[in-house]
Amino acid sequence: MPTIPLFFCLHPILFTCSPQPPQALALCPPFTSPPPFPFSLSPGCGHPSFQIRCSPSSSSAATISINTLSFSLLHYEPNSTSLTVSLTPSPPHPHRNCTSTPTLSTLNRSISFSGSPFRVADSSCSRLSVLKPCPPPNLPNCSRCSWECKLIKNPVHLIHECGGGGARHREDFQPECRGDVLGVLDSILRMGFELEWDEDQDPYFSSCKSCRANNGFCGFNSSDSRKPFLCFPSQAIIRQQSPNKIAILTIISLFLCLLIALFISFLVFQSKKRALLDAEEDPTIIFLRRHRSASLLPPVFTYEELDASTNHFDSKRKIGDGGFGSVFLGQLYDGRLVAVKHLHKHNSAAFSKKSFCNEILILSSINHPNLVKLHGYCSDPRGLLLVYDYVPNGTLADHLHGKQSLYRKGALSWCTRVEIALQTAMAVEYLHFSVVPPVVHRDITSANIFVDKEMKVKVGDFGLSRLLVCPEATMATSNTSEGVWTGPQGTPGYLDPDYYRSFRLNEKSDIYSFGVVLLELITGMRAVDQTREMREMTLADMVVPRIQMGLLHQVLDPVLVVDGEAMEGATAVAELAFRCVAADKDDRPDAREVAMELRRIKGRGKSGLLRGSNSSNVVVPDGLIL
Repeated sequence: MPTIPLFFCLHPILFTCSPQPPQALALCPPFTSPPPFPFSLSPGCGHPSFQIRCSPSSSSAATISINTLSFSLLHYEPNSTSLTVSLTPSPPHPHRNCTSTPTLSTLNRSISFSGSPFRVADSSCSRLSVLKPCPPPNLPNCSRCSWECKLIKNPVHLIHECGGGGARHREDFQPECRGDVLGVLDSILRMGFELEWDEDQDPYFSSCKSCRANNGFCGFNSSDSRKPFLCFPSQAIIRQQSPNKIAILTIISLFLCLLIALFISFLVFQSKKRALLDAEEDPTIIFLRRHRSASLLPPVFTYEELDASTNHFDSKRKIGDGGFGSVFLGQLYDGRLVAVKHLHKHNSAAFSKKSFCNEILILSSINHPNLVKLHGYCSDPRGLLLVYDYVPNGTLADHLHGKQSLYRKGALSWCTRVEIALQTAMAVEYLHFSVVPPVVHRDITSANIFVDKEMKVKVGDFGLSRLLVCPEATMATSNTSEGVWTGPQGTPGYLDPDYYRSFRLNEKSDIYSFGVVLLELITGMRAVDQTREMREMTLADMVVPRIQMGLLHQVLDPVLVVDGEAMEGATAVAELAFRCVAADKDDRPDAREVAMELRRIKGRGKSGLLRGSNSSNVVVPDGLIL
């Protein structure tokens, strides 16, 4: 019996969240009335990142905590997505006395908004980027006060997000030479700077709209570490009911909820039974079961289930769009968040079903922690759907080349880049050596390498290309070293030139693509950039000659140049990438060699090696098109 319907029936009676009367609140500027959503004075109400504090005995501004730092909320316009804050002074650090500025003395590192819904406004970063010390700069003792010296030389480091791969700058901000740089920075912190947030990227805001439309109050489960959104009923409604009436209503609600739960269970059972009966007649399902036992295939979802989980494939839930299909964020009946790919209808029916079946058969045969898992599928006249893991932290391409509003360019440390490269190589090694016959991914790109909140890799395809797209020719022999005949497919800039010329696909084509990803990791540049010269438009054409001439430093990511530990590792990775993108496939290492070399490179910076994958061999059905 499903428990979810019963939970939502009990929820309005067990929990309440409503604003107190105005006279009971400790209101302080900039609020003259109870704070509107997303702000809240009550724990568990509003948005977890917008909880404010207000002293009843003080007329000072409300305070908000962001990443352990306390800020005074100076200005907020209703119905806006920005606010002005100033740093709340705290006792200075006792270990040194490097500055007399009261606010700045409370800091010993950059202010960072990473991990919060806030980002610094471009105007605030521009104010820092144009601030320069008048030569010669008046520096303190830099051996004792390295933080202050760093700020005087480059004030943009005051806010971490402003000092990434290049400070954001506006033409209407003119360079300004100041003798007392620390005093100006202290003034900026006290007078305030602007923060912004994006409502479209935060599920609390979209959930709150429907909650408030039903006269509810927006809040969250403060006892859950994930702090999921909750919609609380109005206490005014409950206050009108006597205790006896509430008890009677509770019993009636429980009984009604039980009936509803039984009814929903019956409908779900009938729907799945009907889906199974329909599936027996579906040629696609018959083809899948002919090549794989039904017990080994992933679950079959109904179209109605997946349609409801994505809010009818709402465009606001679209998280990826490629040539083969669009990907939507969905929430299943059991609460799991998944990515649902809806294959485009403009592709030919034969090609769509062929790719659909091949992907299901391959993904149901493999299991590796660094590969996206297929949770199920749906074959329906209204659409072909695939259900995958949802990886919430974007792609490697987002972190290397993404927009400032979503990701900060240059934020990946060298250790993180090596770890991402190693985990991706382990996934490719698994596909090439642990699966029989081997699987050739054909589209290893930074856009298909997903990273979770802990920066763990999941190789998948929720961007512009398909995961494990199968060639159109069948493999005639078990010897895969010569490859198979098939038309070249892949992403420009990553496509193996040997495969493009010969039409012969083998595992070394993945190695070429992976080599381009390594070049992206050490340079921070895109695989293809039309703003570069024609002969250097692709990253491999640009970087390989410089590696040959010993000029790697000309193209190395500036973020890595300042990291002495990264320089030696970057050189080793560049040598490995140089071998991977060799024009002749026979000159390239295989995936096992690549993973071994990356373990060795990682071991230089840390004692010990990363334990490799311990997966057993997996057999892909005979006759599957690869």
